[in-house]
Amino acid sequence: MNTEELRATARALVAKSRGILAADESTSTIKKRFDSIKLESTEENRRVYREMLFTAPGAREYISGVIMYDETLRQKTKDGLPFPAYLAQHGMVPGIKVDMGAKPLPGFPGETITEGLDGLRERLAEYYKLGARFAKWRAVIDIGSGIPSPYAIDANAEALARYASLCQEAGIVPIVEPEVLMDGAHTLERCEDVTNVVLDRVFEHLFAARILLEGIVLKPNMVVAGKNCSQKASPEQVAEATVRTLKRQVPSAVPGIAFLSGGQSPTEATLHLSLMNAAGPLPWALTFSFGRALQENALSAWGGKSTGYSGGQQALFVRAKLNGLAAAGAYKGSMESSAA
Repeated sequence: MNTEELRATARALVAKSRGILAADESTSTIKKRFDSIKLESTEENRRVYREMLFTAPGAREYISGVIMYDETLRQKTKDGLPFPAYLAQHGMVPGIKVDMGAKPLPGFPGETITEGLDGLRERLAEYYKLGARFAKWRAVIDIGSGIPSPYAIDANAEALARYASLCQEAGIVPIVEPEVLMDGAHTLERCEDVTNVVLDRVFEHLFAARILLEGIVLKPNMVVAGKNCSQKASPEQVAEATVRTLKRQVPSAVPGIAFLSGGQSPTEATLHLSLMNAAGPLPWALTFSFGRALQENALSAWGGKSTGYSGGQQALFVRAKLNGLAAAGAYKGSMESSAA
C-alpha cells in the first residue's frame, strides 16, 4: 500500500472548489434516465452520453474526479482514447463503482445489505490497471417503523470497512458511502439521530480494519427530513444539522467529505452545500459527489440528439460551476438565472 499516493489522490478529489461527478449509473438505471428523453439505451448511446459529460468545455475546472460504471471504464472517446486516460490527461481522477447493489437482508424485512465483496480483490487489481484510482461502495440505510436495526447498520458498516481495506491494498482510494435515505415521512431530527449512529458505527469499523483515514473520502447523506414529512426543514436547518452531525462523528484525519444529493433537487443540494461551507472553518473539505443533481439539466438539454450536444455540455458546466462556488461557500440562489 502506497500511503502517499492514497493521501495525494484523496486530497485531489476534494481540492478547493472542485467535486466529483457520479456517472456510475448501472445499465438499468441509465435506461430509466434515457426513457425520460425517449432514447434507446444502447451501448453506443451510453458511450456518447458519457463522452458528452466528460469532455464538457470548462467543466474540469470544477470536477476533480469521475465515478464510472464497469462498462464506462472500458469505453473510449470517439477518437479512440480510453475514458480513464482522457480524464487523467485533463486533471480529473478516474473512479469506478465496485459494489453489486443493495439486496434484502435475510431476517430483517425492509432492510438491505450491499453485496460485492466476493472477488473484489481481483476486480480492483484489474481496475487499477485500467486506470481507476478511486472506487465507490454504497451502503443503504432506510428509516421506517422499527428500522434501521443495529444489526443492519453494523453489517453494512463492516462491509464498507472490508471494501475500504481491499481498495487501499490495491492502491485505490475508497469512497465510503453510507446513505441514510430520504424516502419516508421521518423528521429532520430522526434523520440526524440515525445518521449519527450510522457514522459512529462506520468509523468504528474503519478504525478496527486499520483503514488509513487520510486516504479515504466520506460520501454521506445530508441531514434532511423525509420526502413525505409534513415539517419541511429550512436550508439553514439542514446545513446546521448536517455540520453538527459531522463534527460529532467524522475524525479530522479524513481529508474531505463529498456529499451525495440523495434525491434533492439540483438547486437544493447546491444551496445546502454552500450554507455549510459559509458557516466557518471546518476540519475537512466539504464538497459534492452528485449524480442526478449534476446531470439532470445536461441530460434534458442534450435530449439524445447531436444538435443538443453542446447544450448538454453547457448545462453540465453551469451546474459544475455553481457547485464549485458552493464548495467555497460562495453560491447564492440568485446565481441560477444569471448562470444559465
